[in-house]
Amino acid sequence: MTSVPVPIPSRTQFVQEAIKHRILTGQLTPGQPLVETELAESFGVSKTPVREALKTLAGTGLVVMSQFKGATVRTVDADMAREVYDVRLLLEPQALRRTVRGGAALDAAGEALARADGAADTAERSLANRDFHRALYLPCGNPLLGRLLDEVRDQAALVSAVAWAAEPSWHREAAEHREILRLALAGDADGAASALHAHIASFVERAFPQDRAGGEEGGRL
Repeated sequence: MTSVPVPIPSRTQFVQEAIKHRILTGQLTPGQPLVETELAESFGVSKTPVREALKTLAGTGLVVMSQFKGATVRTVDADMAREVYDVRLLLEPQALRRTVRGGAALDAAGEALARADGAADTAERSLANRDFHRALYLPCGNPLLGRLLDEVRDQAALVSAVAWAAEPSWHREAAEHREILRLALAGDADGAASALHAHIASFVERAFPQDRAGGEEGGRL
């Protein structure tokens, strides 16, 4: 019996993933112009798959499209960070609570933690941390909830990359990750969810502190 061939990713998908990887690993920095001709030459493709890839990435929030400036990597500021992390605060702890109560295996989360601990650079660590969080919420038993969190995880990774470039804090976050996983593996759904909530809330407050003079308390996470 012959095996079914695995579909080859389209050029657009290939370009999309390549651009996203460059953004999330800091090779393309926030605010940097994304010139179609330059990207097409870099990937050895025509401008069409590049243009389509940029439109898709704009839909995920990693790229901003402007009629006058063209495409640029999305910039990160306190307002953007709080919007993304507010969604995570609302959804991610509840998803983890359901994951633990459902008895889902968390091997992937442990593997991601190990990759983060052994990462050679910030980019590799950021991607591993991103996978760690996904491994906690994806088995929650609600595919829609998982997809909603998937929609913001790239933006969350971009926020982390920018914050770490200014002030590395991954050692503290790695310890928090280990505690979250310990509680989850122990079957403490509420404890794990509470630890995750505190982890998400504290990161954005450390990285993007509220302006005490001009900011309103209601803008805090």
